Amino acid sequence: MPIDFTLTPRQRELRLAAGELAQRVLTQVGPATRALPTPEQRWTATRPIYQQVVAEGWLRRILPAEVGGEGQGMLDLALIAEEFTAVDSNVSLTLFAVTLGLTPLLAAGSPEQLGEHLGPFLKPEGAPLAAFAFSEPGGSANYDAPAPAEGIRTTAVADGAEWVLNGAKRWVSSAGGWDGAGPELLAVVCRTSDSAPPDRALSVILVPGPVAGLTVECSLDLLGHRAHQVPTVTLRDVRVPKRNILGTPGAGRAIVAGSFTPTAALVGVFALAKMRAAFEFALEFAKGECRGGAVPIIAHQAVGYALADAKGAMEAVRYLCWKACHALDTGSPAAAELALHAKVFGSETAVRVITDLMRVVGIESYSEENPLAEILRDALVYPLFDGGNLGVRRRQLHALMAEDRYDPSAGFLGAAG
Repeated sequence: MPIDFTLTPRQRELRLAAGELAQRVLTQVGPATRALPTPEQRWTATRPIYQQVVAEGWLRRILPAEVGGEGQGMLDLALIAEEFTAVDSNVSLTLFAVTLGLTPLLAAGSPEQLGEHLGPFLKPEGAPLAAFAFSEPGGSANYDAPAPAEGIRTTAVADGAEWVLNGAKRWVSSAGGWDGAGPELLAVVCRTSDSAPPDRALSVILVPGPVAGLTVECSLDLLGHRAHQVPTVTLRDVRVPKRNILGTPGAGRAIVAGSFTPTAALVGVFALAKMRAAFEFALEFAKGECRGGAVPIIAHQAVGYALADAKGAMEAVRYLCWKACHALDTGSPAAAELALHAKVFGSETAVRVITDLMRVVGIESYSEENPLAEILRDALVYPLFDGGNLGVRRRQLHALMAEDRYDPSAGFLGAAG
């Protein structure tokens, strides 16, 4: 069978519909938020825009069909993510953070848990949020490390028919909710044993909102993604039924690992989208600006070559991300490695390419009147979040390659014969 990266007619229609929604709705985010002074004000201002995205069915479209949504897999998600994020990083991240918040439930939830907690996210109404409460103050790169290391410090202690949770979380998208009482669903990574080994010490517990005992300590004022909520929250004596644990006590490490594999590929797509936005602006600038010369600057080789290099990098990232998403959709044994490469290569390439395109535009790119400054600020987080490339993602690649069963050709040949 020949290698074919052609989208199906349905996927082409999906991409066009996502682009239309982005231009019609997500272009409102910047004007609605840029002049507001605090992160909470900017976050709150995005609520009606996010609500419109939900009302038009896009949350349903990114949730799997197997649980009542309309999503057909990771490649569909990649197409939507590129169109949305190329226009706006804020509401787009809020939307896709819901998929991360629900991933533990979708992957490890029982039919009863799915029935109890998934309903609000399948209705085209309201502004439902879900958050994966994983990262903690002080960093979580070594989250599963046992004592004397800190690892995950949030605890869940059994008390009769309930779990009682105490701890703090940081860098968790939408964790404060719209009103400070938490999202509709918070999936909390916590320590349920002080003595068990790392693979049996952690659990994931579902906490529905509003969350009694959750306090938003602060909302971080970010360099980029200025209208997206990333708070520090504390959990004090938060009580939930024992049935809210996903799987069995101690299954948390496997759930965390599985949840952050598909998101790696998606971060590569976010990075691609920012490169695309920067390239499209720089190309039009180069075709229309003479900068004091006799001809538009695209006529000069230095500019043309820089644009060509940027476009080549974009295409490489796009097809690596598509390959990773396809591998995830088909259950390829190479899926985890490809997703990691998509994240590392895509995120770091984006920062380089956007910076190079700023050189094409010149000093104008350093002004807030020009979109490249905001595009670069948004892109700078991609090597850092969803598992930093240095502290987490490269270490995961290292571990894969160190395995005796590692097959260097699996990424392009699939399963070993």
